[in-house]
Amino acid sequence: MRSIIALLQFCTSLPLGRPVEFEQFARRSYLYPLAGYVIGGIAAGTVCWIESPAVGAAVALAVVLILSGCNHFDGLLDFGDGLMAHGSREKRVAAMTDRTTGAGALAAGIIVTLIAFTGLMDATHLPAAILTAEVLAKVAMSYLTTLGAPFREGIHSYLHGFARPWFLIPATLLALPLFLLPVPAMNIAFMLATTAVIVAVMLLLSRNLFGGVNGDVVGATNEITRAGVLLLLALL
Repeated sequence: MRSIIALLQFCTSLPLGRPVEFEQFARRSYLYPLAGYVIGGIAAGTVCWIESPAVGAAVALAVVLILSGCNHFDGLLDFGDGLMAHGSREKRVAAMTDRTTGAGALAAGIIVTLIAFTGLMDATHLPAAILTAEVLAKVAMSYLTTLGAPFREGIHSYLHGFARPWFLIPATLLALPLFLLPVPAMNIAFMLATTAVIVAVMLLLSRNLFGGVNGDVVGATNEITRAGVLLLLALL
């Protein structure tokens, strides 16, 4: 239970009382999807009574961003700056890790948010879609925490140091309750496979561009996975 509280204190802005030692979660980063159920479940419950797809999509995205404290969104912005920077690997890393917000950050934030919004707005069952997307976004974070070799010291390197290859199994198993949602089982299976593909692409990009993974890359993967899942759910 302490591990779950530490996870939620790290991934959400929920008032959960006295801080629990972060190591309680670090040793069990396969629990990431549980944060997806909490954040996505609150968002789903908030919008289940909203009839307008556009309003429901906007509110759902607002809820997940607010509940997450925009921490992962901040990673997306930093990743966008690093991705769009020109020059050597060192210059890309510097662009991603500095405190300024450039055009790459704005472009990444706008593009990913628009894709997530339009995908959610066109989803057949909006509450189920936002819950699915949020859980799979956290599955992606768990995968990347396990597989992504860090290029610098930080939160990601700390979590990665405790991660073990077998963490991939419980992280995947925690996504299985999604098959109980009013979404075709084949679609859920396809979304889970899509999550793995997005993680593979982010691993390849981060290794080529930055020499490894850091917390910004993991946060960006959360946002990109959510948007990708919502888009494909709408198309399916």
